[in-house]
Amino acid sequence: MAKEKGVKKSRYTQLIILLVVLILVVFFVSLNLGAIRIAPLNVMKTLIGLGSSQDQLVLFDFRLPEIILALLIGAGLAVSGAVLQSVTRNELADPGIIGINAGAGFAVVLFIFLFDKSMSSTNFLTIFAMPLFALLGALLAAFIIYTLAWKKGISPVRLILVGIGVNAGFGAGITIFQLKMAPQDFTKATVWLAGDIWANNWLYVLSLLPWIIILIPYVIYKAHSLNVLNLGDHLAIGLGTSVERERRLLLILAVSLAGFCVALGGGIAFLGLVTPHIARRLIGPKHELLLPVSTLLGALLLLLADTIGNNIFSPTEVPVGIVVAVLSAPYFIYLLMKTD
Repeated sequence: MAKEKGVKKSRYTQLIILLVVLILVVFFVSLNLGAIRIAPLNVMKTLIGLGSSQDQLVLFDFRLPEIILALLIGAGLAVSGAVLQSVTRNELADPGIIGINAGAGFAVVLFIFLFDKSMSSTNFLTIFAMPLFALLGALLAAFIIYTLAWKKGISPVRLILVGIGVNAGFGAGITIFQLKMAPQDFTKATVWLAGDIWANNWLYVLSLLPWIIILIPYVIYKAHSLNVLNLGDHLAIGLGTSVERERRLLLILAVSLAGFCVALGGGIAFLGLVTPHIARRLIGPKHELLLPVSTLLGALLLLLADTIGNNIFSPTEVPVGIVVAVLSAPYFIYLLMKTD
C-alpha cells in the first residue's frame, strides 16, 4: 500500500513538472511568434531589459498581457469545470454548456450598453467593474439553472437540458442589446462572445489576477469536500458533511471563477469540460491531485489555443474560443455518446 502511494506521488510530481515545462515552452514560443516575429535570442534580451524599443513595445505592451490572461483564464475555467462536474456528478457539466458563461456575457454586454457605450474603453472603473458584473450575471444564471433543475435532487440530464435552455435565453438577450450597439462594437462583442482574449492590457491582468489567486487555492483547500460529495449524498451525510451547504459554496466558487474569466476571455466553451476529463485520466479522481493538474492543464491548453489562433492565419487572428471548440468538440461528442 505504501509502495503504491509512493508510485502515485512520484507520478504526480513528474506530471506537474512536465506540465510546467510545457507551459514554459509554449510561453516562449508564443512570445516569439506573431505578426512581428522576434528571434528567441532577442526575446531573452528583451525580457532582461536589453532589447530594442520595438521589441519591448511588442512584448511588454501586447504579447505578455495576452499570454498571462490566457494562463489565468485557462486555469480558472478548468477548475470551474472540475468543480461543476464533481458537485453535480455530471461529467458533461461545463460553464459554457450549461449557461453560466452566457449569463456572465449577458451582464457584461448589458454593462457596456448601459454605462460605458464602447467595447474599446480602457476606463479604469470599467476595467475593474466588468468582472464584478460578469460575476453577478453568472450567479443569476446559476441560480436559475439550480432552481429549475432541482426536483428531489439534481438529475444530470435535467441539469444539461435546463442549462441549454438558459443558455439560449441569455443568448437571445445578448443579441437584443448587441443590435443596439454601434457597428464596430457589435463586431467586437460578437468576436468576444465566441471566446476572444481581447483585453490585452496590464490593467485587465490586474483586475483578474487577485480573484484567480484567491479562488483557485481555496477550491483546492476544499478538495476533501469534493471527494466526499462524490460518494453520494447519503454517505456524505453519514460522514458528517453538511451536503447542501458544501454544494452551494462549491457551486458559488465554480460560478465565480467562470464569471470572472468570461469578463476578459468571452464565452470560451468546452475547455472546462475536457480539461478535468483529461486530468482524471492522467492522475485519477482524487481532487487534491486532480485540481492542481487541471489548473496547469487548463492554462497550457488555452495558451496553446491562443498561440495557434494568433498565428495559423497570421496576420488575421482566429478567436481562441473557436480554436478550443474545434479541438474539443470531437471529445465532447464522444462523451455524449458514452453517457447513458
